[in-house]
Amino acid sequence: MRRLLLIVPAALLLACTEQNPVGSLSSYNITSPPPSARDITVMTQNLYVGADVDLVIRALGTPDPGDDFPALMVAIATVGKTDFPARAEAIADEIARARPHAVGFQEVSKIDIDLTPLGAPAVIHQDFLAILQSALAARGLHYTVAGTSDNINVSLVSGLVRLVDHDALLVDADRVTINEASAQDFSVNLGQVAAGVVLIRGWVFARTTVDGRPVTFASAHTEANLAGAPPGLLEQIRAAQVGEIVAMLGSSTPIVLMGDLNDTPGSPMYGVLASSGFTDTWAALHPGADGLTCCHVADLSDQVANFDQRIDYVWTRGFARADGKVTGSIDRFGNVPSDRLAGPAYPIWPSDHAGLLAALR
Repeated sequence: MRRLLLIVPAALLLACTEQNPVGSLSSYNITSPPPSARDITVMTQNLYVGADVDLVIRALGTPDPGDDFPALMVAIATVGKTDFPARAEAIADEIARARPHAVGFQEVSKIDIDLTPLGAPAVIHQDFLAILQSALAARGLHYTVAGTSDNINVSLVSGLVRLVDHDALLVDADRVTINEASAQDFSVNLGQVAAGVVLIRGWVFARTTVDGRPVTFASAHTEANLAGAPPGLLEQIRAAQVGEIVAMLGSSTPIVLMGDLNDTPGSPMYGVLASSGFTDTWAALHPGADGLTCCHVADLSDQVANFDQRIDYVWTRGFARADGKVTGSIDRFGNVPSDRLAGPAYPIWPSDHAGLLAALR
């Protein structure tokens, strides 16, 4: 996503004891038609850590130490309101309904915070991937992790605040055989951007067999925007990063590359994929439709989606018919009011990004 995902959340602050506890998730409703038995189905979702932590980063960067604590408290309260465990239940409901062969997740956070040595009653140990896998298992689903890659590594306050942010690729173990899987760091990366904050982006892929068909699935989260970066630098980094994916995947087909690629149609990143034989599935199946995917407000309280950019994608190669056209369906979720779920204080969205679900024939 475009927000820099440093985590300050001492994020549990039980200050979030608002009324209106999380209720039934049965109202989480996606209207996409079920895929046919011969379709290859995929899902991509940026999970969202739960707060606009740029506010905290900006506060830490000012010479006035008096604004640090208030900014931190805003982030803590926001993470409580956006309640990832509840959102994970809604996402698991969607997976159970759609049964994608492969799921690409971005911003899969592992948070370990314990500020009790400083006298602050803030403790959180939250593993997004484990929470999701537990929710899937509770629904009788068997999704295995093909691989994960680290995107962000944060260690603050002498290690009392830690975050590792991942990409993760999951496949349906009942229907998909993994022949080879790998997680790769990009060679072009920003690296350390602040004391205790390292950005090393990467991606995950798996060469698989589905109903006797070879299919390669890949999930990526290319570099996000960063305040103060020289004009054009991040666009070129993203283009270089997807170029590494294209080179690594080689000529094998069919391929599904999905993820939050942090750039819009017409960008250098987009041009690299389009010129390498990949098809932007949304544009192919919804010509002329904007398909915006980002972003809800930081506390997920907006009642309607006022998105202004399309940065989440499903790209394919090797799925076109003889006439060059791709067939199937692709739909957004998390973008209409009926997709909201009960949060601790008010209805919330499953993420700040819309996800994508595609069925490819």
